[in-house]
Order: sequence, then structure tokens, then C-alpha cells
Amino acid sequence: MAEKIVHVPLGDRAYDVHVGTSLIAAAENHIAPLLRRKRVFVVTEDRVGPLHLASLREGLGGIACEVLELPAGEGTKSWPYLTQVVEWLLDGRCERGDVVVAFGGGVIGDLVGFAAAILRRGVRFVQVPTSLLAQVDSSVGGKTGINTRHGKNLVGAFHQPSLVLADVGLLETMRPRDFLAGYGEVVKYGLLGDAAFFEWLEAHGPDLSRDTELRIEAVRHSVQMKADIVVRDETEQGDRALLNLGHTFCHALEAATGYGDRLLHGEGVAVGCALAFDLSARLNLCSQEDPSRVRGHLQAMGMPRDLSDIPGDLPDAEALLDLMGQDKKVLDGKLRFILARGLGQAFVTSDVPAAAVLETLRASGDAFR
Repeated sequence: MAEKIVHVPLGDRAYDVHVGTSLIAAAENHIAPLLRRKRVFVVTEDRVGPLHLASLREGLGGIACEVLELPAGEGTKSWPYLTQVVEWLLDGRCERGDVVVAFGGGVIGDLVGFAAAILRRGVRFVQVPTSLLAQVDSSVGGKTGINTRHGKNLVGAFHQPSLVLADVGLLETMRPRDFLAGYGEVVKYGLLGDAAFFEWLEAHGPDLSRDTELRIEAVRHSVQMKADIVVRDETEQGDRALLNLGHTFCHALEAATGYGDRLLHGEGVAVGCALAFDLSARLNLCSQEDPSRVRGHLQAMGMPRDLSDIPGDLPDAEALLDLMGQDKKVLDGKLRFILARGLGQAFVTSDVPAAAVLETLRASGDAFR
């Protein structure tokens, strides 16, 4: 099966994203050229480790492998676990010339990337993302960080990986719910900048979990779109903010639900994208048909679309709007939203009336009707 390579051209920090199958079986071939000595430090989590760590060890061949296994879940993206990773690397005498491997989903990638960014003022790291969400989004682009009680990803650094191995074969062991949550980030790419890709997803999305070739193409196309945007705007001064379509709503909902299993990140992105298109139509930026089409596709995929799809009680609309004020996209005290003039036509704006946001939230949840 053909392996696809997406190059991220960032000068002396350029790297390749490999998308295909059996990539961890060939991990030694990919990682050895980066090493000064045949040793890597692998950080994983306790859902991925039992499933795939033995395969990674075998694929690393003659490369020695130190392993730290952390608990799965969003709670691991926190100060205590960041400290644990950094101290473990220092205990193991990880040097600036060494390589740290993030072997897990977005939580592990973000946490380990941040640890690598601050350890000895920067050591290299390799992303081996094991979830669909991580393969199409968090493993590419160099955003690393942790959550605090004030909100999500408010502490972090831009630190590009040296290599990304997106082995879509690993996705076959994902829970269906986790796979669909990752799909929330895939559909986001079509909605923000590529209507033709959204149409492709409408046709093929339901088959991604069963068809390896379709998975490779969905991941490759998503990675290419993200890479193109990152190269134009690495540190999110302009265009890169488009990648946050749906995230202003999503991060508030994640905070309201405690960053737990009630709402997975990709599920929050899906709801957030639906809300962003609702808000865009409410402001007469796009047609009324566009949000209906977004919702129709999310429904066909079996994904949440509304606040009322989130189990349990939520804060009221005013409290959710207040939670949005903690988002890192706030600029000069104004919330930045990514809205759309149509499918694939997203743009960034701070000119959004609070009343329209409140109306959108109220219309989306039974609790607000």
C-alpha cells in the first residue's frame, strides 16, 4: 500500500509527515537517521502501551528504548505529569542530541512536545500519533502545551517535531467513539478551506473506518491542508487561526464538562463547527442551507451536533460565554471567532455581537429553550 509523505518546509526545522500502514514496523529506518546514539525515550499512555508498545519496540530494532507509561485521558495534560516527564527524562540523562518519542494520541503528543520544548531549552522529538485526531491535527504544526484550571492549552510552546509517523493501521484498534471524535477534526478542514474536500467526505466519510486507502487519503489531505497553513503562519498571527474553526465553542464546552469522557475534544469540535455555521447564518454571512448541510453530514456520521447532544447538565448560555472569555484566542479583550461565508470559506473576526452568540447557544440546547 502506497505510503504518502507530506513535507512541512520550515527552513532548518523542516520535517516530513509519513502517512501509511506498517510505519511503526519500520520505525528504526525512519528514526535512526535522527540519532547520535542508538537510544530513544518513549512516552506513551496506558491504553496505547498494551496494544502497540511491543510492535514499536520490535520496529525500533537495534535502537534502545526507555519507556514511560502515563494514564490515558485529558487530565494527563497538566503540571504534575509535565513535571513527571521532565524529571524522568533528566533521570535518564536525556541529552540535547537525543530524541524523545511521543507515542499516543493528542494528549501525549501535546504533553511530550512541551516537555521536549523546555528540557535543556529544547530537545528533538518524534510524533507517532495513534489516534485519528492526533494524526490529522495535533501531531503536525508544533503546537505543544498543557491545560490549567483557567482553560485548555493556556501554557505551552511552539516546538516542531523532527518527524511524524502517522500509521493508519493503528487506528483499527480505536473505539468507534474515539475514531469519530477524530473525524471532527477531519471535517473541520473541509469546512474551513476546501469545499471539494467536504464533498469528498460527504461521499466517503461513512466508509473511512473500514477502508484503509480512504483513511490514508483523508489523513494525507488533512495533514497537507494543515501544513500549508502552518508554513504561512507558524505562530498563529493570522491564517493559522482558521484551524480553530469550532474551537472557541469547543473549549468552553470542554471546560464546562470537566475535560472528561462526557465530551471528547473532537466531539466538541463537531458541535463547535455546527455552532459556528449557525452563528454565521444568524449574522447573514452564509446561507441557511450551509448549517443544515453541516448538521446533516455530522448526523450521517453519528456525531453530536448540538448542546442537547452532550449528556448531563451544562451551564447556561451566559456562563458558557464567560468561559469563552478565557480562551487564548481573546485579543484585546475581544473574542475571536472563526466564522464562514460558506462551506470552505472560513475567516477570523472579532466583530461578533454577544447577543448573537447567546441566541446561538440557547437555540442549540434544550436547557436554554
